[in-house]
Amino acid sequence: MEKWIKEIYSEAILAEVLGRYGVQINAVTELDGFESFIYEYEKDGQDYILRVTHCARRTADMIGGEIDWLNYLVDGGVPAARVVSSEKGRLVEVLDAPDTGEADDAYFLAVAFEKAPGTYPSEADWEGGLPDQLGRIMGRMHALTQRYRPGEPRIRRPSWHDEVAGIAEKYLPPSDKIIVDKFNHLLAYLQELPQDRASYGLVHTDVHGGNFYVHEGQITLFDFDDCQYAWFVYDISMALFYAISHDCMGEEDVAWARRFFTEFMGGYYQENVLDPAWLRQIPYFLKLREMDLYIIIHRSFDLDDLDPWCTSFMDRRKYKIEHDIPYVDLDFVQLTEVF
Repeated sequence: MEKWIKEIYSEAILAEVLGRYGVQINAVTELDGFESFIYEYEKDGQDYILRVTHCARRTADMIGGEIDWLNYLVDGGVPAARVVSSEKGRLVEVLDAPDTGEADDAYFLAVAFEKAPGTYPSEADWEGGLPDQLGRIMGRMHALTQRYRPGEPRIRRPSWHDEVAGIAEKYLPPSDKIIVDKFNHLLAYLQELPQDRASYGLVHTDVHGGNFYVHEGQITLFDFDDCQYAWFVYDISMALFYAISHDCMGEEDVAWARRFFTEFMGGYYQENVLDPAWLRQIPYFLKLREMDLYIIIHRSFDLDDLDPWCTSFMDRRKYKIEHDIPYVDLDFVQLTEVF
């Protein structure tokens, strides 16, 4: 989240949002949010999640596109948390935001979701068949998205390139010029990849253990805020990226990465057909996420006061990117032969 958005957000804005959902302030708990303000609340004996986003992050039409696709997937059998209406029956509530000069006609947008049942996955879940199930869910999403068309043209979601173009120059310091150049070179390479219905479409791009709950062994996905038009293999790469360690070079870490990927793709291919040759592009998409995240951390955080997760990720990250060290030491050419 941009620092200036945090500065203009207030208790008064939250109070207005809660009023539109008929929620009392004492029924609300603030949760960690990376790009939005996230809350949990209870109403009529049910638990819900409330997300408040500035229009500089997502416009009303973009959020409408997220909801349209999410409903389509749930109707198609994807286990995901549905959107719920406000007191006036709206799926998206729009609220005026203070004018800072950063965005014209600034506003905040609020969306509420059913809270997924269960809890974040445990180590036992990961060891007990979760990668296969997660792969099947993503495969189902990719099979469905090939037939998806937005309900209205104006709510079409952004493309992967819309999300990353120009961000390196904007947020990285001059001392990171090597990384800026490498990032833009990678974008140019990826833009030349073919885009067809069997390999490219609207995808989640943020499927990881922080964006689903497990209840009685069953996954329920949430947080579709980053959905965008991209290659299916990018979605797969993101799941792998977050399932492995930040320094995935040791024997044990690499063994887990290989196991996760093999089980995940085994589940995936039960639900969708994807040319295995695409899997050879995974190192490029892992590098895209690695550099993208490096840039986002520079944008959104105080580098001298990072949380433990970001501290771990940023450890020697500049060196690793500048020296083209692979994010994970796996031979994806060899692994594709399994499929």
